Amino acid sequence: MAESHGRILIVDDEANARAALSEILREEGYETETAADGFKALGKLGSFGPDLILTDLKMPGLDGLGLLREARAASPSTVLVVMTAFGSIDSAVEAIKGGADNYLTKPLDPASLLAVVERAMEKARLMAEASLLRERLRERNAFGHIIGEHAAMRALLETVTQVAPSRSSVLIVGESGTGKELVAAALHRASTRSQHPLVRLNCAALSESLLESELFGHERGAFTGAVARREGRFKQADGGTLFLDEIGEIPAATQVKLLRFLQEREFERVGGNETLKVDVRIVAATNTDLESRVRAGQFREDLFYRLNVIRLELPPLRERRSDVPLLAGFFLRRYAQENGRRISGFSDGALARLGSWGWPGNVRELEHVVERAVVLCRGERIEAEHLPAAMGAHHGGDPDGRPPIPGSSIADLERHAILETLRAVHGSTSKAAKILGVSPRKIQYKLHEYGLAGGGDHES
Repeated sequence: MAESHGRILIVDDEANARAALSEILREEGYETETAADGFKALGKLGSFGPDLILTDLKMPGLDGLGLLREARAASPSTVLVVMTAFGSIDSAVEAIKGGADNYLTKPLDPASLLAVVERAMEKARLMAEASLLRERLRERNAFGHIIGEHAAMRALLETVTQVAPSRSSVLIVGESGTGKELVAAALHRASTRSQHPLVRLNCAALSESLLESELFGHERGAFTGAVARREGRFKQADGGTLFLDEIGEIPAATQVKLLRFLQEREFERVGGNETLKVDVRIVAATNTDLESRVRAGQFREDLFYRLNVIRLELPPLRERRSDVPLLAGFFLRRYAQENGRRISGFSDGALARLGSWGWPGNVRELEHVVERAVVLCRGERIEAEHLPAAMGAHHGGDPDGRPPIPGSSIADLERHAILETLRAVHGSTSKAAKILGVSPRKIQYKLHEYGLAGGGDHES
């Protein structure tokens, strides 16, 4: 069967007109559905999901203008073309003002019909693509992208690519703010399940009874307030991925039920007897030491091994300091755009502070620091004064502000030496170059490499 060029809902109270239009459009490769009036058309919006509604204006009951208003409210992305008798151009103009995308006059000329439909379908495709992009933007978490050139991040992303197509459960381990949810989303997008839902649940945010209801759903009357049956996250994620954040916080009774699902792929709703089966991949995340919780009897050992089939460990930001300039630059561009600011980059003093701070809150902390700096900045560069005062009073995770050893690469140490020296000489590249025994050009080259060039003198 040939691929459909799109779905068109034809609305006309004349049966012969509906049949003729449907035949013409089907011959051109479109999938069509018909309705005799506006009310019947509205009933088919959900089941048929048209890309284009082709409707007559004059109909009994709900006419074309009424359908236009209702369809726009129900499906804003659907394109609408109205048909009106020759000589009733005023009605067509009224329809265009009401939100119609185009109009045709009756009797219809087949060539004009197909030309208008083709343009309308192209608009529908563009609107659908724009809607998808907006949805993807909404689904991004606070970090926006996985950004990292450090060897540990490259290795992590390679592992994500390798394990994403499998059905195995994945456990993502890392400190708060390192981007565990972002990695879960990347796993889902790279998997064969990407066309199905990625459903998220923070296990630490709910009581035991609510957590079970959220996971497995409940039957009407299962507990006070359960006025109707509700499907849980497992059912919602059928065919896709269920991301369970803060997995270490789930209570013992829920651990038993989750283990059963992982073993048998089945469960019952709370208060129900019907056994349900779904195809769901579990991706769990934790910022706690699950092995210690297992030894303390707080987490089931058999559940831990079921979850820990594939283990991904996210390094804290202090262990991949070479990524700080990349992340800071990304957040700067993002928040400058959001706030309508023209900010070109960071001064050398600001870079030195960003580079030597310990980042106990990891990437999330860096994001908040940069957002704050953008709001406070009045010029074209982020200066050290725009950063939190604590970052000037105490640098990094070590008392003297040096990168941790072990834990830092040669590139980390080189960057630290350059930025700290620039800070000490108030941003003068020529003085820093003399102290470090390199050329000023190399200092500038390195700053460009970090994506943080700017400030200081620029002798070469």
